[in-house]
Amino acid sequence: MRFRHPDGTAVHLAYCTNVHPAETLEGITAQLAAYAEPVRRAAGESVIGLGLWLPVDAAAALAADPAAVTRLRRELAARGLETVTLNGFPYKGFHAPVVKRAVYYPDWSEPARLDYTLNLARVLAGLLPDDAERGSVSTLPLAWRTAWSRTQRAAATRQLDKLAAGLRRIEAETGRTVRVAVEPEPGCVAETTAQAVEALGGVDHEWIGLCLDACHLAVAHEEPDAAVAELLTAGLQVVKVQASSALQAADPADPRVREALAAFAEPRFLHQTREAAPAGGALLGSDDLGPALAGALPGEAPWRIHYHVPLHEEPAPPLASTGPVLRDTLRALFGGDHAVTDHIEVETYTWSVLPEGSRPVGDAGLARGIAAELDWTARELTALGLTRTAPAPVPPAPLPSAARKEPGS
Repeated sequence: MRFRHPDGTAVHLAYCTNVHPAETLEGITAQLAAYAEPVRRAAGESVIGLGLWLPVDAAAALAADPAAVTRLRRELAARGLETVTLNGFPYKGFHAPVVKRAVYYPDWSEPARLDYTLNLARVLAGLLPDDAERGSVSTLPLAWRTAWSRTQRAAATRQLDKLAAGLRRIEAETGRTVRVAVEPEPGCVAETTAQAVEALGGVDHEWIGLCLDACHLAVAHEEPDAAVAELLTAGLQVVKVQASSALQAADPADPRVREALAAFAEPRFLHQTREAAPAGGALLGSDDLGPALAGALPGEAPWRIHYHVPLHEEPAPPLASTGPVLRDTLRALFGGDHAVTDHIEVETYTWSVLPEGSRPVGDAGLARGIAAELDWTARELTALGLTRTAPAPVPPAPLPSAARKEPGS
């Protein structure tokens, strides 16, 4: 889905496919028919955007085979799908029975993270629509915060320098620009906007910027206007925004609230929980919802929980979402005279672990839910003055010359 900001910027809206379990290229291709195309039909659109998640092995296979990238691009186009952004945060196994902190490895001190991210950038350069100005790849905020030594920090800085050089080479070779977006998240080396600015102070800001996840911003109790202003003052690009809402509990000491929250304490994903700071104090935190409910947090002030909840509907009372923070984030990025970014990715990957009564029924139910999130986001953007546009029709991408067969061969 595409929009035009009043300043003329083309803005792309997609949904992230890390909501679907697949670890192989065959599985990812099958997702297009099983999920993505039904989402497009449920949304009533001729074309929708996908923020593809390509696990490490699939990314490596595609990066080594330009013809396979072309076939994937053709498959996307044939199903009314297009891709300008990839989610490179999870490395693999994102739908394992237990993910938790495994999602933060390998971190940016390790060569494997660099190799994976550059493979994603190479693949995306081949998937971009002809009229797309650039591509984006989001990645983790360096590492989980524990045991982050000076040696690891120095190694990560070297890796990011190599990343910028690699992205520059990809542009020179392909003519397509791909930037990487570091995504602050609670519990990580770069949890807040200020920490991200500090961590990325020495990187090449032409190629490496920020992915603002509205759920993460809310959990950190940050104000979107102030966060965006701080990034721009520091010279960091907002390469991408993830449209997401966190779970919120106004009175976590209330037994009814705690009972409702307990239904969200599940074993697969990490649900970092932050309690509003007492007067004159610092924000209080727990690395997961279960420990928070068990007493790791006092429960004397509102909680925000890193649990991506559907954008278009509120959790059942007495819980709520941080939808207002998401609206404020979109307004900070698109409500002014100039668009601050041009890539939006709806990223509710938790549909399958929602409390049982809130989960979609079957694949069709999931498709309707994601379509409703896209519709909600589209309406928010048009309320900010953006207008809907359509991609220009383009002929199918030709196969690379090495993959073509001569007549009669």
